[in-house]
Amino acid sequence: MATLRPFRALRPPAALAPRVASPPYDVVSTREARALAAGNADSFLRVSRPEIDLPEGIDEHAPEVHARGRRNLEELVRRGVLIAEAEPRLLVYAQRMGAHRQVGLVACASVDEYDRGLVKKHEKTRADKEDDRVRHVEALGAHDEPVFLTYRARPEIDAAVAEATRPPPEVELTTADGVEHRLWTVPAPLAARLEELFRAVPALYVADGHHRSAAASRVHAARRGQPGDHAQFLAVVFPHDQMQILAYNRLVRDPRRRAPAELLAALRERLDVEPATDPVPDHPLAFGVHLGGRWWHAHVRPGTFAAEDPVASLDCQILQDQLLAPVFGIDDPRTSRDVDFVGGIRGPGELVRRVEAEGWSLAVHLFPTRVEQVMEVSDAGLIMPPKSTWFEPKLRSGLFVHPF
Repeated sequence: MATLRPFRALRPPAALAPRVASPPYDVVSTREARALAAGNADSFLRVSRPEIDLPEGIDEHAPEVHARGRRNLEELVRRGVLIAEAEPRLLVYAQRMGAHRQVGLVACASVDEYDRGLVKKHEKTRADKEDDRVRHVEALGAHDEPVFLTYRARPEIDAAVAEATRPPPEVELTTADGVEHRLWTVPAPLAARLEELFRAVPALYVADGHHRSAAASRVHAARRGQPGDHAQFLAVVFPHDQMQILAYNRLVRDPRRRAPAELLAALRERLDVEPATDPVPDHPLAFGVHLGGRWWHAHVRPGTFAAEDPVASLDCQILQDQLLAPVFGIDDPRTSRDVDFVGGIRGPGELVRRVEAEGWSLAVHLFPTRVEQVMEVSDAGLIMPPKSTWFEPKLRSGLFVHPF
């Protein structure tokens, strides 16, 4: 079963929502956050990236940074930029990005169910990033950014969520990236029905937010027996058939500094390679490769991978097994300096630009991982390779906060 509960959110008034709403903390650098929040005292980046209000060069993980985040959150509440709702509520959050639309339920998920594996993971967390999220959440006394969850779609839940979106939205804004964001409050009787419907959902899956969910678990464990709503964590839950995953692409540096012709020959020993006019592969088991000033398509040969293995059959794992490790000696992509990762939202032009500007040997454009593959890996209790998925659109931060 999946337990989703209403919560008393801190929310901006509708008129202030466009000023408050901010990108998630982990998709912008400190420099980018400073630029985005410049001249806007209401930007939620002052909570999620509080180092922007401290002198340049400060360690973003320093205790004074987290303390500043707490003060900034309190200041937003004091000025009425964020207002506590009178009652616990569920919300519906709809996003439109071009032709793609996804509609999710904003709620609190259960830390206990996360700890028991009913909220399933597919990534390892980095200890340093997880520790930093723990310190951040503890300092705020709030979950400031939601975990992005999914579940196997159910028509009865779709119908109930659609019912909640029939009135005009309470909040409506379009962000600079062209994504539309809308919010509705779910009426209490419908919220009770949604809670009941989700009890029949056997599992939830973390799509994005592994460090946030792990931090919520640790904060609850440290506060067990103490007052407060820390046994839950903030989430937005979308049906799997509305999820959009973009490719997570690679830049590769050859430590042997081989010429493009030699690298192309090395690729052809393992993959079927042909010239390409379109950098983006149009089917799984194919890679777009930018090498020697042009694009190629490299196709995986049948029988060269374990098709029945949910991890070994992933395109990103095949790339690791058949190219990165044997050709470039990249055995651990999490730590190697010879590989970098570029979210598909930036497009193939960014890959070309960085190859030319930074001296990478080649770039690889992957076919996106399917959400069904993510769930299969999670169900098997396995871990996906690093940087396997890039979910879009990203959830906007600051539209709802869960204080505990």
